[in-house]
Amino acid sequence: MNDNRKIIKIRKDQEGEITDIMLDDETVVPVNHAILMAKDGLLEGTIVVRGKNGGEFLRNDPNGPVADAISDLPTFK
Repeated sequence: MNDNRKIIKIRKDQEGEITDIMLDDETVVPVNHAILMAKDGLLEGTIVVRGKNGGEFLRNDPNGPVADAISDLPTFK
């Protein structure tokens, strides 16, 4: 049985940066917490990558079933 959570929605700030994510159980967590969850393998189909500026961000696993970017997910307020 897979107990990993899935990201279903995102919240963005005025600059378009993802600030929070909503999981499939409707729990909302800050993106930095979600990054830690992904590093621990707790988010299904999600990996952490390091950008050119050295910051970390979430990305859908390119080997997973979903090819869309996390930033393309529906938003919530």
